[in-house]
Amino acid sequence: MEETYPDDLRYHAEHDWARIEGDHATFGVTWYAQDQLGEVVFFDPPEVGTEVVAGQAYAEVESVKAVSDVIAPLSGEIVEVNEALRESPERVNDDPYGEGWMVKVRLSDPAEVDELMDAAAYRETIGKS
Repeated sequence: MEETYPDDLRYHAEHDWARIEGDHATFGVTWYAQDQLGEVVFFDPPEVGTEVVAGQAYAEVESVKAVSDVIAPLSGEIVEVNEALRESPERVNDDPYGEGWMVKVRLSDPAEVDELMDAAAYRETIGKS
């Protein structure tokens, strides 16, 4: 899969992305994150209804290399979890911005979006400008 950082997403320094749709957002990990992790073999999602806080861990992914926390780019309440990742965690590697999404959240503070990076700024932080 080709390395990409879609322009319609916002990025957190911990290599997480958010697709903003009104007062909701979809979260996942970036191409860079899944590449660093290696093959994802397990995803431990939070429960629907869980409150997440920007900058704090909300889930774990296990790869052939390590177990890593997944950091919330924004705060809010989880309204949906990508259940397909329980059976097929490799989707995180195969399609990190599509079928590899992790959770959907109702944002508690949409103004936090302004603190996230756009694709160009994120590419700079990982040396891909």
